[in-house]
Amino acid sequence: MKRLILASNSPRRRELLATLGYPFEIAPSRFEERAEGLSARETALAFACGKANEVFSRHPGALVLGADTVVALGDEIFGKPKDGADAERMLRALSGKTHSVFTGVCLVSAEGERSTVVETRVTFRKLEEELIERYVKSGLPLDKAGAYGIQDGYPLAEKTEGSVTNVVGLPVEETAALIKAFGGEIC
Repeated sequence: MKRLILASNSPRRRELLATLGYPFEIAPSRFEERAEGLSARETALAFACGKANEVFSRHPGALVLGADTVVALGDEIFGKPKDGADAERMLRALSGKTHSVFTGVCLVSAEGERSTVVETRVTFRKLEEELIERYVKSGLPLDKAGAYGIQDGYPLAEKTEGSVTNVVGLPVEETAALIKAFGGEIC
């Protein structure tokens, strides 16, 4: 039986992982995110595995879960906004368009590493300036990839194709499958 450690401080990931019913601990990663020349899919996976491996190096007897979410509109990758102006820029760019949300999930233990990347397509409504400004002033988009949280209660998304939990930050079904691939014996 292994201890499960979530390599993240994200309250959304914590809530989603808790729905699987496994006991887990939190150990935020110190991994430095740098991804020049990688696609959005590759970035999400590289960051997820980097976070998991960094925490595993400090907790070698555990099963460590790392995850990272990025938003991509074409070839442009949107991480977390630097500030309110950056959040407004991202929301204006996504307005009325379909984009992809990629979450990389990586599990690391002494037995090895397993990972996956999940893509969800999200189509935004045409956003009015007043809505963008009100949403950014709420502070909610400032710690989220793409400057939005589908769960925040603002009418941003018109259509979602794929896992909604992926857009929130952790694709629950795929994460459960990865844990089961390690035997699912969590204490």
